[in-house]
Amino acid sequence: MTKAILVLEDGTVFQGLSFGAEGECFGEVVFNTSMTGYQEIITDPSYKGQIVTMTYPEIGNYGVNLEDKESRKVFLEGLVVKEYSKIYSNWRARESLSDYLKQNNVPAIEGVDTRKLTKLLRTKGAMKAIISTIQFEPKEILKKVKESPGLIGRDLVREVTNPETYEWHTRHQDWITTPAVKKYKVIAIDCGVKYNILRLLENIGCEVTVVPARTPAATILAMNPDGVFLSNGPGDPEPLTYVIETVRQLLGKKPIFGICLGHQILGLALGGKTYKLKFGHHGANHPVKHLATGKVEITAQNHGFCVDINSLNKEDIEITHTNLNDQTNEGFRHNKYPAFCVQYHPESSPGPHDSRYLFDEFLKLMEQFK
Repeated sequence: MTKAILVLEDGTVFQGLSFGAEGECFGEVVFNTSMTGYQEIITDPSYKGQIVTMTYPEIGNYGVNLEDKESRKVFLEGLVVKEYSKIYSNWRARESLSDYLKQNNVPAIEGVDTRKLTKLLRTKGAMKAIISTIQFEPKEILKKVKESPGLIGRDLVREVTNPETYEWHTRHQDWITTPAVKKYKVIAIDCGVKYNILRLLENIGCEVTVVPARTPAATILAMNPDGVFLSNGPGDPEPLTYVIETVRQLLGKKPIFGICLGHQILGLALGGKTYKLKFGHHGANHPVKHLATGKVEITAQNHGFCVDINSLNKEDIEITHTNLNDQTNEGFRHNKYPAFCVQYHPESSPGPHDSRYLFDEFLKLMEQFK
């Protein structure tokens, strides 16, 4: 196997072996605590601009299949694992993780002490980094790392949104059974939407049309939807002025449901502010308290930015969910407009299903608005 090297912007160097594409990749390195679901993670568009470290020690043992991808391709910049399993076994598997990464031109490194790396990121925060299989002089690579762009101020949505409008139809082999009759028409603004969100919307009786992130409010309103969904997506929400303005013009005119980046965009559209978390929330085991019921949901999360809840008018909103690890806001609803959002991923994939009731809440909101 080819040698590989991971260099962080603080000068930390990890040596290892390549199991992905040859070359170099630049990105912010973060850690994900999910034990399974690596295929869904690497195809999540929210990871654009990032190198993902898996904290679970062995990755690749069940290969890659046709059903579990969450977007049209791999969007993350690179993958870091402790041990890559060269043998894969699963009845749905079609190829190895290594082959899949090579086909998608994504570098990956194994043999890294991911526990040490994770502790470093928790202490110092997410950092810029490079994985390289072609250059091994740390000082030269470190110079490249420091010159590479960070996430703050970058519009990464334009690199992941589908440029064309399309109708979503769950494929017959997908595991969700879809209803024969679609009662509601939903427009999903694609900032990097995951397929399982679209599957679940269809599963509750929605006819889903996915539009590019730059679609103006007038175009969306002309399609006369029953509701508008704001999708997840990568990076800093503040540069997305075009989406923020679209949402601002939709407020009060159509029911709105936002997830992850959609949560942040709704917050900005309401006049709030966002900030960058130290190392983000990435994994499938984050505890979130539903304030109305007092119940604790175990949630799937993937974000590096957060809404500053104190920047919003408390008379206009109701805080609905709170993160029990760091007390950051995980959800709110508007008291006047038919709009609500959560910071985490109720559609999971991978992760627990505790929060899927939120899709039914969206359905109820559209019913009430009608």
